[in-house]
Amino acid sequence: MRFKLPLYNELRSDERAVSPAISTVILTSAIIVLLLVTIVFANNFLNARMAESEFSAMKQFMQNVGLQIDDVAWIPENARTIRYASRFGQVSFAPSALTYNVYVNGTVFLANFTTGIIMFNMPIDKYSLGNGYYECLFPSNRSFLKTGASAPVSYVYVTEKLPMYGGSFIRVVVVPTIRMLNTMVTAPRSGANYSKFHLPILTNGTLSYTSQSLTLTGKNVSVKTPESSVNVATIKINVTFPKSIFGFDEGFFNFERTEVVVNVQGSTVEFYTGEVRVSL
Repeated sequence: MRFKLPLYNELRSDERAVSPAISTVILTSAIIVLLLVTIVFANNFLNARMAESEFSAMKQFMQNVGLQIDDVAWIPENARTIRYASRFGQVSFAPSALTYNVYVNGTVFLANFTTGIIMFNMPIDKYSLGNGYYECLFPSNRSFLKTGASAPVSYVYVTEKLPMYGGSFIRVVVVPTIRMLNTMVTAPRSGANYSKFHLPILTNGTLSYTSQSLTLTGKNVSVKTPESSVNVATIKINVTFPKSIFGFDEGFFNFERTEVVVNVQGSTVEFYTGEVRVSL
């Protein structure tokens, strides 16, 4: 006795079924779409990791730039060229970004000094840590006045502040700061105390952006002292921001405070500045 298979027969006679050729095309197309999605995801993931690695390397590079500023600022015509490799970001220079104002005994004006800053700019579509992000890299405090022979003359930090003139970036910033050094010069019969301040002034060099390198050149060293007739008890220094309209304001620099008063009673005060030309 033979049994019929009605369902099998119906399928064999169903002319509406998809042909093997069409099925192959559909499956191939689906696989290609999946591969394209995977490739795009993998490429974006790889670029993100590369940008993160690059930004981490540039943080170390900019700390080195801060140290090199101290090396060239006090020797005229001394130059250092530092090269870097970046696929996504670019080093830039912002002239006249902040001004240090110096007063004797709180009210007697001594001098003001305007300096530029150096930045590494990473587009936030390549790497971002969020608007308002801040990280102090070097040194560990955010004061613009530091004391001691080994104190740095630059402040290096990371900031992401939006919106800002010039584009949307997360930035590694090098800002010149002031070093204060107390010394005693011993004479045969007496000694003299000195309070010496050192500040590098960053100015425009050649900004062609034709290669990924940064050249720092020391140009001249100047000294400013109070009038001999003034009995100096304190030195007051405050910082102002002439380009705050472009976003380079107090919130961008994030100093611990914008005014410092130091006691220099009985000391001879000397304020040294070293001009450093910045070429990119």
